[in-house]
Amino acid sequence: MTPRMLERYRGDVVKTLSSEFGYKNSHQVPKVTKVVVNVGLGEATQNPKLLERATEELAAITGQRPHIRRAKKSVSNFKLREGQAIGTSVTLRRDRMWEFLDRLVSVALPRVRDFKGVSPRAFDGRGNYTLGVREQIIFPEVDYDKVERITGMNVTVCTTAKTDAEGKALLEQLGFPFRT
Repeated sequence: MTPRMLERYRGDVVKTLSSEFGYKNSHQVPKVTKVVVNVGLGEATQNPKLLERATEELAAITGQRPHIRRAKKSVSNFKLREGQAIGTSVTLRRDRMWEFLDRLVSVALPRVRDFKGVSPRAFDGRGNYTLGVREQIIFPEVDYDKVERITGMNVTVCTTAKTDAEGKALLEQLGFPFRT
């Protein structure tokens, strides 16, 4: 079964962006290539259980097993050694990516307290967008009673857009609620 947001992209978004930016070919229209979800836990150096629990929650949220991220350098001020586990990340592509984006936009973001929209200034200059989520409990897959600690995450949406304006137009058409 085709994800709902992918059908919307193919049906409405391609036509709208083609007319807005004057693309002659449908392959010129920007598309989402991947979504990277990253959880950084510096406190995992003292308590490895935190990283284990964050990995389980991230797996439940994304539907894919996360990859453990390790420190590249030793930093004595942070009591950090090279090779220590300090975070976890997942790279989503194809159907899982579209399903995650759909759940993020339609279910998770509206559950944020005092939500006024996402920042329109979080683009990197090449059409990619990074969104910071402060609490993992906004996702319905996370059982609130089993949460030991509230952790945040970064969600990076990578697109084929050449400029930030094209990337923003793509994400607006997909339903991202940008602040005005």
